[in-house]
Amino acid sequence: MNKAFFLLVVSIVLNNSITAQVKSNNYESETLKIEQVSSSVFIHISYLSTNDFGKVACNGMVYFDEEEAIVFDTPTDDTVSKELIHWIENQQKKKVKAVVVTHFHVDCLGGLQYFHEKGIPSHANNTTITLARQHNRKVVPEHGFENKMKITIGKFPVFTQFFGEGHTVDNVVGYVPNEKVLFGGCLIKSNTAGKGNLEDANTEDWSNTVEKIKKKIPDLKIVIPGHGKSGGTALLDYTIQMFSH
Repeated sequence: MNKAFFLLVVSIVLNNSITAQVKSNNYESETLKIEQVSSSVFIHISYLSTNDFGKVACNGMVYFDEEEAIVFDTPTDDTVSKELIHWIENQQKKKVKAVVVTHFHVDCLGGLQYFHEKGIPSHANNTTITLARQHNRKVVPEHGFENKMKITIGKFPVFTQFFGEGHTVDNVVGYVPNEKVLFGGCLIKSNTAGKGNLEDANTEDWSNTVEKIKKKIPDLKIVIPGHGKSGGTALLDYTIQMFSH
């Protein structure tokens, strides 16, 4: 067999195998969608009915290593949280070590009660906990931190950090260094998004906050926004431009 042809066949087989694996790890129901974006990172998508924007798709992130998982932002209600955790535990055979809430809005913690019922520790910026209580959220995160937190999942660290105000005064982002993935949450806009809900925003500082992320984490490959499609660092640039004055 011609060597070049043999290598082409091997390449096609490997590519099809990888594609099939990604598709088999994806999940979709009427209430929850899960998309694999890297070898160990998934976006979970649930839906929130709003007065101003209609039915909104809301993103969170799941990261696996070895037998452990971490979730950034809950689905929008407890029923969908149950569905997500069932997928993690029964289909992926992982144990959820922690859930991190990236700001105090309902699209980040609407399904927090079920995590607590499962005995899963919840974490958030101290300001997020304060604001969740002030806004009478039915459940608030259990464990607070100032500015930066590290949680080890399997053998790799996962960081959560406050870089400054933007979508809200408390918004934090999640970073998985070994995958070079940023979960920007609602601080970061997808490349087709408008400004969205500005009720609790600091539009003066928003661009500067995202600039800090670019400088601190220059080697990002995947950026996940709070709503809409994931992308690369172009999403950071798009967000910076949107809120530049």
